[in-house]
Amino acid sequence: MQTLTQGARILIADDQLNMRKILQAILEKEGYEVSVAADGCEVIEFLTKDVYQTIITDLKMPGLDGLEVLERVSEVYPRLPVIMITAHGTIETAVVAMKKGAIDYITKPFEKDEIVQAVQKAVSTFRLSEQEVSDEVVYPGRYALIGQSKQMQEIYAIIDKVAASPTTILILGESGTGKELVAKAIHAHSLVKNKPFIKINCAAIPENLLESELFGYEKGAFTGAVTSKPGRFELAEGGTLFLDEIGEIPKEMQVKLLRCLQEQEFERVGGLKTIKMNVRLLAATNSDLEVEVQKGKFRQDLFYRLNVVPIRLPSLRERIDDIPFLIDYFLQKFNTKLGKQVVGFEDDARNMLMNYNWPGNIRELENVMERCILLSEGPKIIASELPQLLSRNGRDPIETDHDDGTVPSLKEAVKKHTQRVERGLIIRMLQETGGNITKAANLLGISRKSLQTKMKEYNLRERDEREE
Repeated sequence: MQTLTQGARILIADDQLNMRKILQAILEKEGYEVSVAADGCEVIEFLTKDVYQTIITDLKMPGLDGLEVLERVSEVYPRLPVIMITAHGTIETAVVAMKKGAIDYITKPFEKDEIVQAVQKAVSTFRLSEQEVSDEVVYPGRYALIGQSKQMQEIYAIIDKVAASPTTILILGESGTGKELVAKAIHAHSLVKNKPFIKINCAAIPENLLESELFGYEKGAFTGAVTSKPGRFELAEGGTLFLDEIGEIPKEMQVKLLRCLQEQEFERVGGLKTIKMNVRLLAATNSDLEVEVQKGKFRQDLFYRLNVVPIRLPSLRERIDDIPFLIDYFLQKFNTKLGKQVVGFEDDARNMLMNYNWPGNIRELENVMERCILLSEGPKIIASELPQLLSRNGRDPIETDHDDGTVPSLKEAVKKHTQRVERGLIIRMLQETGGNITKAANLLGISRKSLQTKMKEYNLRERDEREE
């Protein structure tokens, strides 16, 4: 199956012939189609004749330099990623390039893997943005959010009130509810919408690297710091910084973050110069920070500093009226992405989607939709094509299994739960082996006779022996 980066066309601009040849050889070996230009003027000429998925441009070139190329591209081809490379790297030029829209900034000399990874990221970004544009259909909702339930209407009303202000906002909600989409919506309708929107997932950054990611570092600040690099606060200057999973920041970093927010200034790691900042902060978490404060895991003063305006996103089970709109949206999206023509769901399958508890929220629904559309063999998805988990309707099978609604004893509950797990595994293995009992038994780690006994116990029909 073709990946997002296969077959992409890359345009390289550098006034040094040797550098053009090196970059071209590296990328052609990775399977890219490569064109080369000797200066910025040639880049503009190339763009009028062919379509490219990424541009790599040197900063210093005769005629149009790299920053001027970046400005032209941003105006005419706003979704086309530009990677800036230079032998004259400084913090200031990196910040300027990123603010003007460069997707990455690489300093010469560079490693081969550094270029390859940067291009892979750029091409993937471009093709995903193309896909989003091709998928664009009007659905009930606002701010690129889907839904018209009472809960979502309240979210829209809050965004209306706070988007234009510089106020710090804390976005709360379970994983998969769309916290990043809300952050992007707030920035897109703010007074700094044309300034950078920089995001960082605090949970994805190792503790020993988080400080340098946020505040940047100076050359020689630590082993491996061969150049200076700006942090996310610096890159977001004048715009918005979105700190996702803020609850995962270690307590030592919480002190430094609080000082930064209160004083509106910081120092890079290994640096002495104090840098003033003007950044609008948005933060998000799926944790209950008030509980974390009580446990001593999150600073109370930082919590108060972040919790100026809280926005709580409802879980999907709290807004079931919006599920049909989300189903239709993902149906169209994955039909386009996967080249399918699924028209919808049979009634029983749609009922299962509506009645399921969705602990993973919209992200889980999206994954289920992609899987079903990919594997569907007919114009409509049927109940048997849905994951077996959905048949439980999100209800814990050991909660109230008695007809009178009473809770079973622990021994009885464990037995029922075990039986359901066993039956589910047997059905799954039989499906994967095409009903071959011997193969299914081997996968389950039991004898053929034991499997046949279990199948009889769970009323699972054994297929004709001659089919094996």
